[in-house]
Amino acid sequence: MSITNLTRSAVHGQNGVVCSDSPLAAATGLRVLQDGGTAFDAALAVAAVEAVTIVPKCGLGGDSFILAYEAATGKVTNINSSGIAGSGAEADYYRNQGLSLMPITGPHSVSVPGEAAAWEAMHRQFCTLPMPDLVAPAIRYAEQGFPVPSGIARSFAGSAELLARHTATADIYLRDGRPPREGEILVNSDLANTIRLVAEGGANAYYRSDLTSQLVAGLNQATADGGLFTEADFAGHYADLCEPISTTYRQHTVYQTRPPSQGFLLLQMLNIVAGHDLTSMTPNSADAIHLLVEAKKIAYSDRNRLAGDPNFVEWPLDGLLSTEYADMRRDQIHPFQAGTEVRPLVPTNGLGDTTYFCVVDGAGNAVSWIHSLSNGFGSGVVAPGTGVLFNNRAGRGFSLEADHPNVISPGKRTMHTLNCYLTTVDGEVSIVGGTPGGDLQPQVGIQMLTKLIDGGLQAQDAVESPRWFSFPGTDPATINRAGELRVEMGMPGDTIRDLERMGHNVVQNSLGSYHGCVQLILRDGRRGVLTGASDPRGDGQAVGF
Repeated sequence: MSITNLTRSAVHGQNGVVCSDSPLAAATGLRVLQDGGTAFDAALAVAAVEAVTIVPKCGLGGDSFILAYEAATGKVTNINSSGIAGSGAEADYYRNQGLSLMPITGPHSVSVPGEAAAWEAMHRQFCTLPMPDLVAPAIRYAEQGFPVPSGIARSFAGSAELLARHTATADIYLRDGRPPREGEILVNSDLANTIRLVAEGGANAYYRSDLTSQLVAGLNQATADGGLFTEADFAGHYADLCEPISTTYRQHTVYQTRPPSQGFLLLQMLNIVAGHDLTSMTPNSADAIHLLVEAKKIAYSDRNRLAGDPNFVEWPLDGLLSTEYADMRRDQIHPFQAGTEVRPLVPTNGLGDTTYFCVVDGAGNAVSWIHSLSNGFGSGVVAPGTGVLFNNRAGRGFSLEADHPNVISPGKRTMHTLNCYLTTVDGEVSIVGGTPGGDLQPQVGIQMLTKLIDGGLQAQDAVESPRWFSFPGTDPATINRAGELRVEMGMPGDTIRDLERMGHNVVQNSLGSYHGCVQLILRDGRRGVLTGASDPRGDGQAVGF
């Protein structure tokens, strides 16, 4: 059953498929593939256009997490690029102001952006075409403007007050004293100049140059009580190229982004439910949802009490992902009763607003890429003369609790909600997918994978079927709220009634409530066919050839 009668058709291709929440970005990626570029080339071009056109969700002021699969070797590489808290970000500074939570907007909510470093890492490691050529469409859309899509226009309308707080932000996004409306042309010529500098000078142009001085000065000028960042905070940032984490689920090897990403949550949940026969359960039946929700509660409780920046906090990742630990945790799930408290266990070794896209080419190379400003429009701060809108990841991710693994500290990265997945079967890519949605991301991930692998759903049917969201998750601002199981309109009535009988506090959401925006590509290696599915909950599309 679809969430709405306004469904979309899946897109099939043999030579390449791109799925993006920006039709302009999807079209750009397709052109790169048609001109002989690889999935890696197309992905960089898509990321750059999204950074211009999906204004509330991503950009050069945000972060990126990437999985890249090379068909020639079967190797999956993880690029993690999230930045640190500023040198002035001491927990006592905020506590002494009487704060119990981090500021959610403004300069104190910002961490060093990682997007530019991710672009360079992707280009240096995988791309075949010059970076200036790949980001030229993004520069053109920033310099000449682009028509604002309906979803972006709604985001602008709901954030006018935030955009008006800082002059440099209002100068770009409130030029007529109001946010841009659907179909109006939005220009950001300063951002075009910044992208051009990065294209020509790479990450050094962003983190170690005169542009860096502008970015840091813009942040610190927005701070009424003195500087929060130093240029050294930016100069020390490099993207991490590392091995992804993974688990085996049925016949699939499932890859996820390594900490500080919280991608391990999806793998831990898959390990827990692997001991149950989900193939005998109808997708979106009460028994299937109950099992997945209870596995979520266990995994998220582990994240909240253990996981932090691995450079600062030692925590048992290998233990959390072990089959032995999954066996122990699985026994905590009552088959017919919702859990209210999760009994802690400690394993041993042998834990907003975003956009996601994916690309697979005809050779089988694949990219799964998620990038974000955290909340919609991030901190609301633009550095004058740069066009760069900064994230609010520090405000959204750090805690002020003294013993919390995510307590803010200078030079520390927050445990990050961004994550994406990619699966292989017999060493060949099979499923590439992800979604925006903060704490929703791993929950939608397990819904997609189990509906595809266990439930046998087709790609577009899996994307459009009603979703659930077990709330709260990990967000410090909401972690102490009462538990709810939020389900979308279209969820079967029998399912809702049965979940309530099990003790779940079910809340039905109307259409338009936020339940993610999935982009998904399946690869049938035997037939050489790619299938793309793009979520009707967003503005985007799947394209292929």
